[in-house]
Amino acid sequence: MGIPTIKNEKQYEALREKGYSKQKAARIANTPDAGVKGGHAKPYEQWTKADLYEQAKKVGINGRSKMTKAELIYALRHN
Repeated sequence: MGIPTIKNEKQYEALREKGYSKQKAARIANTPDAGVKGGHAKPYEQWTKADLYEQAKKVGINGRSKMTKAELIYALRHN
C-alpha cells in the first residue's frame, strides 16, 4: 500500500502545528468539507446511528461497525 494522499495540505500542516497526530490531521484534512465553516450541523446526539456510522467511515475510524451510538459519538469527538 502506498503513502496516502493528503487532500488539503494547508489544513493538514496547520493541524500538525497545533499538535495533532499525523493520523488525526490526515483524517481531518481528507474529510470532505472539513475546512468549511458553517456551524449548522446538529449535535451528534441528534444524529441517527447510521449517520454517525457514515461520518465515522468518512474520517477513517476503525472498529465502527461494532460500536454503539455513544461509542461512535465518542470516537468522532476524540479521534
